[in-house]
Amino acid sequence: MATPQLIFVDGTFAELAQEMADFVQVGEQVQPLLEQDKREDALDLIVKASHSLNAAPEKDFTPAYNLLIHLVLQSEEPKKYLPTLCANLLKPITSSPTHGFTLASNALTTIFNLLDKSNPLRFNVFMQIVRFIRQNSQFDLLKPRLKNVEGWLQEWKSDSESQRKLYVEVSDAANDAGDQEESYFYLLKALATFDRDNQDEVASDEAQKLSLRALRMAISSPTRFDFNDLRSLPSVHALSDSHPVYSQLLDIFTEQDLEDYNDFRDEHQGWIENEKLDHEKLQRKMRLLTFASLAASTPNREIPYASIAKALQIPDEDVEMWTIDVIRSKLVEGRLSQKQKVFLVHRTTYRVFGEKQWRELGTRVDQFKTVVDRLVGVVRKAQTDVEAQREREQQELERKLANAGLGESEQRGGNRGGRTGGARQTRQRTDDDD
Repeated sequence: MATPQLIFVDGTFAELAQEMADFVQVGEQVQPLLEQDKREDALDLIVKASHSLNAAPEKDFTPAYNLLIHLVLQSEEPKKYLPTLCANLLKPITSSPTHGFTLASNALTTIFNLLDKSNPLRFNVFMQIVRFIRQNSQFDLLKPRLKNVEGWLQEWKSDSESQRKLYVEVSDAANDAGDQEESYFYLLKALATFDRDNQDEVASDEAQKLSLRALRMAISSPTRFDFNDLRSLPSVHALSDSHPVYSQLLDIFTEQDLEDYNDFRDEHQGWIENEKLDHEKLQRKMRLLTFASLAASTPNREIPYASIAKALQIPDEDVEMWTIDVIRSKLVEGRLSQKQKVFLVHRTTYRVFGEKQWRELGTRVDQFKTVVDRLVGVVRKAQTDVEAQREREQQELERKLANAGLGESEQRGGNRGGRTGGARQTRQRTDDDD
């Protein structure tokens, strides 16, 4: 029997359902049910037969699914039929191997968008979308939507268990796509859904399994150097009981150095290899972390090459290479002085900030205060010297002005006397002449 052309027309539920039933070749069984107004029974038969849509001609696929979605959403119980629709869409679209992903993706998105924003059924549909994306290795298409997830979960009033399932699903999809940062981020969000006040919950098998996975990701990541967010989770604390060796290793990466890591390897010989952890990667990371600790604990901000070589257990000639690596990792900022054979620290990252770090900070503040006090003393002395010099110059100016004024007065007095005397002498001569 040839597959009929699907044509969209306005009509009643019965008319549209019959058209859909004919398309999936169950028209004869559905017709009597619709005549008896047994809408749910008719829809149940249509949905069960809808797997045949995966073989429908490409040009008919989207219109057919749009009609089927419309019918399902008219049902009294869409929840009953949506899992089947989503499951079918996760299967290959055999009629269109090239565009199958796009066709199925559009249909899943249509279901999601046609549901009311606060409808909890959206959660289940979105879970299927994430699985579909993961199955087809298209995580980059999902990534822009992830910023809405927290808001959606609130709208759907999803419980902690549902939130955890979604976060783990997203983490898995990101991990399969090679996006370790996103995978780790959503794994931590999943761990945060366990009730920190419920010891049984944080110590459950699920919590410990996810915590162990997050720990392995954190210490193995070449770009992650801060473990405090992981360490603060109660389920990770519980690893000290369920997986004490892993917990010890996390402590080393959080706040200890390369020597402690080497001691750990000696104490647990073969353990790292048996757990399929990469020793070379772990050792390199510990060297970078040790460098950061060394920079943070150096009061004068100058680290001799010899100190770096000793702490990192490397030859002297490799110091500059490791210094460049630690700067690239953004753990430390500074510059090398090849002439003085020191590394000048401009900025460093504290791996942890506890009592020891507060003491170090206090010491540096005291040192800074001493320097500032000295500078203030120098500035004040300079100000005093300037004011004294200004006062001396003012006095000298006043003295010169006073002397200049006195000389001028005497000169004016002499001149007046001379002129008066001369005048008198002239008048006397004139009188005698007369």
